[in-house]
Amino acid sequence: MEIHRAGEDGAVPFRTGRFFNVGAKWYFATREAIDQGPFNSKGEAEHALTKYIEHCKSVESNWA
Repeated sequence: MEIHRAGEDGAVPFRTGRFFNVGAKWYFATREAIDQGPFNSKGEAEHALTKYIEHCKSVESNWA
């Protein structure tokens, strides 16, 4: 599904899913191109991603 994000115009760029699995283990990809994992389930990976984003936001706010 092609959806524009806020502030985007023109063609929608190619995007991939953030979560992937290798064998029975789950991972998530970051914008910094650092794969995080392994996790035992996609749910665990989703939870870890939420925590990762919260951490990134807190670090970013400390720089502001």
